[in-house]
Amino acid sequence: MNEIRYVSHKMPYFPDGPCTGKLIVIEGTDGCGRSTQAEMLRQWLEVQGYGVTDTGWTRSKLVGQAITDLKQGHSLHRLTYCLMYATDLADRMEYQILPALRSGFIVLADRYIYTAIARGIARGAGEEWLHDLFGFAVVPDLVFYLRLGVEDLVPRVIEAGKMNYWESGMDMNYGDDIYDSFVAYQGELIAQFDRMAQRDRFVTLDARQDPDVIQKQLRRTVGQYLQSQPQTAVAG
Repeated sequence: MNEIRYVSHKMPYFPDGPCTGKLIVIEGTDGCGRSTQAEMLRQWLEVQGYGVTDTGWTRSKLVGQAITDLKQGHSLHRLTYCLMYATDLADRMEYQILPALRSGFIVLADRYIYTAIARGIARGAGEEWLHDLFGFAVVPDLVFYLRLGVEDLVPRVIEAGKMNYWESGMDMNYGDDIYDSFVAYQGELIAQFDRMAQRDRFVTLDARQDPDVIQKQLRRTVGQYLQSQPQTAVAG
């Protein structure tokens, strides 16, 4: 049984003490297949008998819809952008993530603080300020990084029609048009992810591979890790 660990500090109302659940994070840029892999992994874990819950950005009942609404106007200040996402995570941490972990569930996070920090740095926020802002987050047990270079990312995003204002960094004038801005902004995000992956020892997977191959790698690593740990909650 492990103790709950926070990145650098906890909110006054967050709990201390034992925790039998596991927090597994899947990170990566848009278009890397992150959400698909998270869903496939969730289904597999449930078949194995684990209790699983998932979470992701803007799913907070408090501010999730507010973030979506604010981004429609293309006028959200870069620091407000960071603060809103921190509020979203704090709310989900209190009402979703921590209760599930304390009950022994596996929590699958489709993106976590690493996306928020990479985006914040790309928008000119100070790295130290960002780490302090998100310091209340629980330390994950496993972090997977689905890495996809810009040259492979662009065709996927164009095909899916997802080259939008915010994911292209248009608020920061990264380029003269949305394509140039997308390439420059996503390149900066990838550089930040690469740096964090090396520093924090993420499990980095080549997102160019077939989705089934990636999923087998995820299942093998997660399965080996869970077998080495105290039993988590079994699905009812």
